[in-house]
Amino acid sequence: MQGGRCRDAALHTLAAMPRRLLAIALVLLAVLLTGCTDDPADRQPGDPVTAEEAEVLAGLLAGTAETGGADLVATAPFGEDGLLTLTGEVDLAGATGRARAVTSYGGEQPDDVRTVFFTADTVWFGDLAGLPAALSAEGLPDVPFVRRPLATGSEEVPLTDVLVRLVLNLGADGTDDAAAFTAGGHTWQGQRSIDGRLASVYASDAGWSVAVDDGSGLLLQYATRLPGQEDDVTVTLADHGPRTIALPEEGQTVDAVAHPAVATAVGV
Repeated sequence: MQGGRCRDAALHTLAAMPRRLLAIALVLLAVLLTGCTDDPADRQPGDPVTAEEAEVLAGLLAGTAETGGADLVATAPFGEDGLLTLTGEVDLAGATGRARAVTSYGGEQPDDVRTVFFTADTVWFGDLAGLPAALSAEGLPDVPFVRRPLATGSEEVPLTDVLVRLVLNLGADGTDDAAAFTAGGHTWQGQRSIDGRLASVYASDAGWSVAVDDGSGLLLQYATRLPGQEDDVTVTLADHGPRTIALPEEGQTVDAVAHPAVATAVGV
């Protein structure tokens, strides 16, 4: 409704009211006219974030971690038709997670499906085709998991490790400086629904964007572009709350560093 129409309707309502209610009605009119301002409608995607929004962004990762964790769906496109998808849950407060990792290659090549557990420095792989045979060939006990350090550095890093590190980085111990978000390069991109929740979307000229739940102020989605890729890596969080994730026990795991032949045989 335009500001003029809203004002006329409100004044017409006032004229029909008893005089003794006029004082109360004038207060309501002031509120009504404030709500009918055209200012919100004038805001366009790409406008700089406000000071209030900068405060929200500054506390976003810390506030999301304080809830404990969330269910997650993370996707990372690669090549022409490839897609890695992690579906599971993350404990952002404890920096641990578990997921079903599905690598789809496109075409006729079958999907690769694995179970993944992870921390900030270690990743475990389970449901690996060929693992029993590889362990037997090395004279090792039959265990369900292979463990190795999470890859870091400037060398070529497996896409699973990139996605795991990105997920864990969505939690923080403290808030950021709100002034960094008002200094330029951070914009409001409008609102959209994510899993049935209305979210405000903000973007950085560094290439990332976040969707923030308008009701709770929690992170619902993070997206960024990896070097050399045309599509975004996206992490969607839902059902925020405490998580307890039990990592594989030592007796269930073979060390990939100590047994490289096993790691090579199963592709970890």
